[in-house]
Amino acid sequence: MLYDHLEGRRYFIVLDDVPKQMRLKSLLDTLREEYNGSRLLLTSHTMHADLHVGDEHVHQMKALDSKKSWKLFLKTINHGNKLTGDHKFPMKLEHMGKQMLRKCDGLPLAIKEVGKQLVEKKLSGRSEWEQLLESVDFGSTLKLLEPFYHQLDPKVQSCFLCMAFFKANTSLRAEKLKQIWVAGRVVDSTYKCESYLDGLINESVIEVKEKSTKYYMNGVLHMLSIQKAEEELGFEILRNSGNNRPSESPRHRVIICSREKFNYSTDQDKHLVSLFFHGGGYLDTSPPYWKSFELLKILDYEDFGLKILSETIVSLMELRYLGLRNNYMKELPQSLGCLKNLEVLDIAQNFMVEVLNIIWKMYKLRHLYMSDVICRKPLKIDDLQHLETLTYVSVDNWTYDLSRLRLLFRLTKLGVEGLHGNSDESKMMMASLANLKNLQHLILRGYRFRSMPCLDEIGVLHSLTTLKLDGFLARLPTSFPPKLKSLTLVINSCLDEDPMPLLGKLPNLSYLKLRNAYIGLEMVILHYEFPSLLVLCIKELWNLRNVQCGNDAMYWLKKLEIQDCPYLDTLPKAIGLMNHLKELEMVTTESIATKMSNTDFISDISIVNINS
Repeated sequence: MLYDHLEGRRYFIVLDDVPKQMRLKSLLDTLREEYNGSRLLLTSHTMHADLHVGDEHVHQMKALDSKKSWKLFLKTINHGNKLTGDHKFPMKLEHMGKQMLRKCDGLPLAIKEVGKQLVEKKLSGRSEWEQLLESVDFGSTLKLLEPFYHQLDPKVQSCFLCMAFFKANTSLRAEKLKQIWVAGRVVDSTYKCESYLDGLINESVIEVKEKSTKYYMNGVLHMLSIQKAEEELGFEILRNSGNNRPSESPRHRVIICSREKFNYSTDQDKHLVSLFFHGGGYLDTSPPYWKSFELLKILDYEDFGLKILSETIVSLMELRYLGLRNNYMKELPQSLGCLKNLEVLDIAQNFMVEVLNIIWKMYKLRHLYMSDVICRKPLKIDDLQHLETLTYVSVDNWTYDLSRLRLLFRLTKLGVEGLHGNSDESKMMMASLANLKNLQHLILRGYRFRSMPCLDEIGVLHSLTTLKLDGFLARLPTSFPPKLKSLTLVINSCLDEDPMPLLGKLPNLSYLKLRNAYIGLEMVILHYEFPSLLVLCIKELWNLRNVQCGNDAMYWLKKLEIQDCPYLDTLPKAIGLMNHLKELEMVTTESIATKMSNTDFISDISIVNINS
C-alpha cells in the first residue's frame, strides 16, 4: 500500500527511534530506490541487523559536550516556558549550572528533564536559582529511563546490573568486565561474553574507547544501573561518610572509603557474593577476619591503595576473582596458594611485589596478570593447564622448564618482558613459542637498553591476530603470522630500513601503530598495499620527512593519526583520494598545522585535532 501511494512521488520519510523488534526488511525493500532525490532517515538507540548500509550513511550520535549541553539546557530553561524577565536563568550562575550539568554526562534526555524540573520549581515557589541548582533530583530522569531498561534483552539486563559495581565516569577494561560476569556466573562461559559485550554496545549502554579495549558508561545510565541493582540484586553501597544505602540481605556490596579506616560490619556478610572497594585507600590491611564471607566469589581492590593482604584470606575458599591491580603491596601472603577455586588473579601494577612460588597450586587459574614482580625462585606455571591469559611474566622468573610450555595448550594471550638477545633463556623462550598453537595475542618487551633476540620464529604462530613489540630491535622478523590483524611496534629508533614494504603485504592487518620505530627520512607505501588497513598511527618518528603513497594503497583506511613527526610538513595527495578516510588527527607545530589545513585535498577530511 505504501509503495503504491509513493510511486512516482518524491518523498522524505523519517522514522524516529525505531525499536529493535521492528522488522525493517520489507519496508527497506520498498523504499530503497531513493529515486528522484527521495530519502529515508531512521534514528534508533539500538543497532539493527536489517540495516545493511555503508558507514558513509550512518551517523553515530555521541553524548553532548559541555558547550552543547549548556546550549540545550538554556534552550529548555528560557524558551518555550513561562519564565520571563528576572525569572530567567541568570548568566552569572553559568559556572554553577555547568557543574550541576556534569551529572547529566551529556545525555540530552537528562538535560531536558533537569531543565523542566527547575522551571516547574521556579514557577511554584520563591526559591533562588542557587538553591534550585543544589536541590536537583535525578529521580525523575531515572523514571524516564525505566522503559529503556525493561526493553533490554534479559541476558543483557544482567550485565547492565553488574555495571553498578564499578566507579562512575571511569574507563572499563573489556577483559575485566567479562571476567566479573563469568566469576559471578552472570555468563556461564567466556566464549559467550563477546556477544553480551556487543549487546551492551548495540543497546547504547556502553561506548567503545581506545581501540575497542576499554569502555565508558554514561553517568546517568550508571545511576540507573545502581537503582535497578538495589531493587533486583540485593546490592548495597557503604561509605565511611555515613551516606549509606544498605540492603537487608546484601549479595553484592561496594565500599567507598577514604584514607580513614572503615568500620566493617560482619552481621550481614554471609550472603555476600561480590565485594568491591573504591576510594583513595592507603589502607594498611584488608579486613582481618574473612571467615564470615564464606560465599564470596569476587573481591576487587583495584586502584584502592592497599598495602597488605591478610593471611586470613585463605578462608575465602569459594573465591574466583581477586583484583589487586595498582596498589602498594610488597608481597603476597603464602596462604593465597590455598585458594583452589581462584580463576582470575590480577596483581599487575604493584611495583616490585614479591611473589612466592605458590601460583602453581591454584590449578583452576585461567587469567594471571603480573608486572615487575620479584621472585626468589623461578615461577612454576606450566602445571596451570586451564590458563588462558598470562601477562606479564619475566623470562628470568620463568625458567622452570621452558620445554613444558606446550602444556599450556589453552593459552591465548601471553605477555613476556625482560627479553634480551644475549640471554639463553630469551632465545629458548622464542624457540618455545611455536608450541603455543592457540596463541592469539602476544606482547614482547625488551630488557632495558639491550637488544631483543631474533624474532623470526613468530611467523609460525598461525593463530596469532595481535602482536606488540616493545624494545630495541635491529630488524623486523622475516615473516609475520598470516592472520595478524593488529600490530604495534615500539622499538626505540633501531630500524633504519623502511618497515612499510614488508608490513604492507600482510593481507589481514587492520590496525598498525609505529612509535619511535624508524629512524629513516622516507616512508614508501606501494600501490595496492595494506589492503585491509583501517587505522594507521605514526608517532615519534623524529627524522621522517617524506611519505609516498601509491594508488589504491590503504584503500579502506578510516583513521590516520600522526604525532611528534616534526619534519613531516606534507602528506601525499593519495590521501585526499581515500574515500573511506574520515578522521585525520595531527599533533605538530603551528606552522606545519597551518600548511596542512590549507592543503586542498585535506579540506574534505574531518580534522579532529591539530595542535601546536
